[in-house]
Amino acid sequence: MKTPFVRDLKPNETVTAVFLVQSKEVRQKRTGEPYLSLQLGDKTGDLDAKMWDNVTEAMDTFEKDDFVKVRGLFQLYNGRPQFTIHKIRPVPDAEVEFGDFFPASERDPEEMWAELQGIVTAMSNIHLRKLMEAFLDDPEISESYKVAPAAKSIHHAFRGGLLEHVLSVCTLARLVASHYKTLDLDLLMVGVILHDIGKIRELSYGRGTSYTAEGQLIGHIVIAVKMLSDKLRAFPEFPDELRNLVEHLVLSHHGRLEFGSPKTPIFPEALVLHYLDDMDSKMEGMRALMEKDAQTGGLFTPYSPTLERVVLRKQRYLDPKPANPAGQDAKPEPPLTPKQSTASNSIFGDRLRAAIQHEDRKPE
Repeated sequence: MKTPFVRDLKPNETVTAVFLVQSKEVRQKRTGEPYLSLQLGDKTGDLDAKMWDNVTEAMDTFEKDDFVKVRGLFQLYNGRPQFTIHKIRPVPDAEVEFGDFFPASERDPEEMWAELQGIVTAMSNIHLRKLMEAFLDDPEISESYKVAPAAKSIHHAFRGGLLEHVLSVCTLARLVASHYKTLDLDLLMVGVILHDIGKIRELSYGRGTSYTAEGQLIGHIVIAVKMLSDKLRAFPEFPDELRNLVEHLVLSHHGRLEFGSPKTPIFPEALVLHYLDDMDSKMEGMRALMEKDAQTGGLFTPYSPTLERVVLRKQRYLDPKPANPAGQDAKPEPPLTPKQSTASNSIFGDRLRAAIQHEDRKPE
């Protein structure tokens, strides 16, 4: 097993570790020299990293989705993690354990799949049950469904995340249907199982997670409707009215036109599906946001564009730790940026730094 993981990094420590390159950009300093901007990661999180020096020798030795061994300084600046790379080299696939780098559901995929099969077996509507069995018995669908993430980054963005999300919404659907007695639970469950099934083809998840050409061009909602149409060819007796309801569940589950749904929900099961799907994705999004960057201080997470808010770290708020008497909570000095480094040997740079230091010493 690799060490350390992203979640184990501590501020102001020099780190040597192996990470997956999630993104790679070669940018330019003000001097025109290149520097590297990388997103590194493992199964516990990701890390923004920069390499300022000796970039020319290193930048063509690896690419996105490669494994690299890095040595550098991990710091917190303004409450945000940042990693300055001093050395980097590629690592062959044979030297790493893939399970250390790709986040996955904590639940066993076969156990989750058996639970989903049990939900289908319990359906009393024979048309819906046979249709769902056709989906689950398809080897290509079943193998992909067990490992696919529910999204690239927004929620359940890990292997097995789609299945975990669907089972979570199934549990919520049972609870809601037990309260609202007029709901058709079989129809609602079909909507839950099929609403994101197009993501098994929208996303590529063999190594990192990215969008396929089909996903970029069409999207998971239309892909799901096409998959549904293909399966229904084997069931000529399937009622047209019921088919329309199932298609509407898929087409409307994002809830609003501006969120990508071609239709808005216009019957109870469709409306419930939208709200349960939205709630489960946002709850997982909050959990992941609070867990990410656990090394950072403060009571609130960084702003999330997806959730459109910061999130309170509730346990830290309820049970604050006392200040560190050794001064370990002191704010570290930020690493030197290219802009600062270019001014370091000039009269103007010396005067600018003196002025800044003078301003910093003024009482607030």
